[in-house]
Amino acid sequence: MTTAPATELRTFSSLGTIRGDLLDVYAEVRAPLLHLPNYAVTAFGERIDRHSTEPGFTAVLAYAAGQPVGYAYSNTIEHGDRYWQRTSPTPAEKYTERPAVALKEIGVRPAWRKTGTARRIHDALLATRDEPYVTLMVNRAAGDGRVHALYKSWGYEDIGHSQPSPASPVLNVMIRGFRGTDTATA
Repeated sequence: MTTAPATELRTFSSLGTIRGDLLDVYAEVRAPLLHLPNYAVTAFGERIDRHSTEPGFTAVLAYAAGQPVGYAYSNTIEHGDRYWQRTSPTPAEKYTERPAVALKEIGVRPAWRKTGTARRIHDALLATRDEPYVTLMVNRAAGDGRVHALYKSWGYEDIGHSQPSPASPVLNVMIRGFRGTDTATA
């Protein structure tokens, strides 16, 4: 891992003025996939607009020299949420009986990868949350499996799969405990 130049992490509870920054970073992060309907910037814009109105929306953006270099955002999901309904097999009740954090997106510009920036953003986002579990979805093939392996190294475990929309690939659903909750023993 290389050392990241100084970054400032900023936390937001509404989309407001950060929408453009999110779209700019997303377009660079997902550049190789933008030709696919699910990954198009317009599709991401529609998702972020919808997610920003859902309960518990929180975003963390990293800035270097005033420019956005990475982001993550999340929502709260409750028992019975469509997130859980689309997960197969049905997740264990210990994960769904209480609210959980759904990490909806995380991305870092290519020049900032392998600097620890993604982990700092991730951890700053979780520091704002009180839920006992955090879950995310990942395309297991992304980065030739490196992204999935990275999440495993951060303590996430596979619990199923989901296809959030007809245009989306089938994604692995991963979860981990925090705030003193362990996925293996909770």
